[in-house]
Amino acid sequence: MVIKFNLESLVRKTVKDLKPYSSARDEYVSDGSEMIFLDANENPFENGVNRYPDPQQRGLKAVLAKQKSVLEENILLGNGSDEVLDLIFRAFCEPNEDNIITLPPTYGMYKVLSGINAVENREVLLTSEFELDVPKILETVDDKSKLMFICSPNNPTGNVLSSKNIEALLNVFKGLVVIDEAYIDFSENESWVASLSRYPNLIVTQTLSKAYGMAGIRLGICYASKEVIAILNKIKPPYNVNQLTQDRALDRVVAPKLVRAEVERILAERNSLIKTLNELDFVEKVYSSDANFVLAKVDNADKRYNELLKEQIVVRNRSNQPLCENTLRFTVGTSEENKRLIAILKELE
Repeated sequence: MVIKFNLESLVRKTVKDLKPYSSARDEYVSDGSEMIFLDANENPFENGVNRYPDPQQRGLKAVLAKQKSVLEENILLGNGSDEVLDLIFRAFCEPNEDNIITLPPTYGMYKVLSGINAVENREVLLTSEFELDVPKILETVDDKSKLMFICSPNNPTGNVLSSKNIEALLNVFKGLVVIDEAYIDFSENESWVASLSRYPNLIVTQTLSKAYGMAGIRLGICYASKEVIAILNKIKPPYNVNQLTQDRALDRVVAPKLVRAEVERILAERNSLIKTLNELDFVEKVYSSDANFVLAKVDNADKRYNELLKEQIVVRNRSNQPLCENTLRFTVGTSEENKRLIAILKELE
């Protein structure tokens, strides 16, 4: 049975009633003509950043919309994906009343944001195979469950979650399903952005921090229905994406062949790393990965982490995460970095 989705019932009353702030650059949008701007209390002396940035990032959105086959009104940009996720909380979750569903082991900021926004976090563990436990998830949901966060490819496990299971949840969950696709560019699976028209309760988040190699500029992307995006636009800060970030992001997204070439190199290095890890005696299991990292279960994660640290190699010990006892997460580096890592790993006893 497919539920009838009602977006209006999810929006906080304060957000519904809110009259959004209108900035000077919202009220007058330049068409490129030579104008004298005396409307925004800016410093008039040109230095490249003396003017406020476009609050709607129209140039960048136009490129992304074309590449993703969506409309610009289906896109919201944020100061990293974390700002996008926080906006979703603030738009749809009533503090001290509503709850969200998260599926550990997963990205830790969902839980942090639930705490910041005073929203109950209901955790449903993935199965031992790091897959969605749909029956248990549905048992946990109630009328106050506003959001469900699904990270796919998942962090820290690296696997893509079953599309069949995700569809089952999209069809029956009355709230919004947020699919975090930070690592989707490393996967052969199709992005859920292509399914936006089929599921009005679907939100997809992506980032330029991973495959695009732009973690330092902080640019997160939200794809959703125009109705969801309009609600988020009501509460976002007026100039949340600065001019330098917009410029650097635009330079990068107009070069998809270069990005793809780097991704292919990372994938080749990932395969080499997986091969080596599978050959090591102290590695008990190497999990499949659709991301730019590999999770491996070892005999003693603390010991192996410290041994690598002594060799000036920093990996991530994920043993404090549910279902991840004695696991290390290896981000795929350059060819030279991977050769160094592999050489050190082979020397460990």
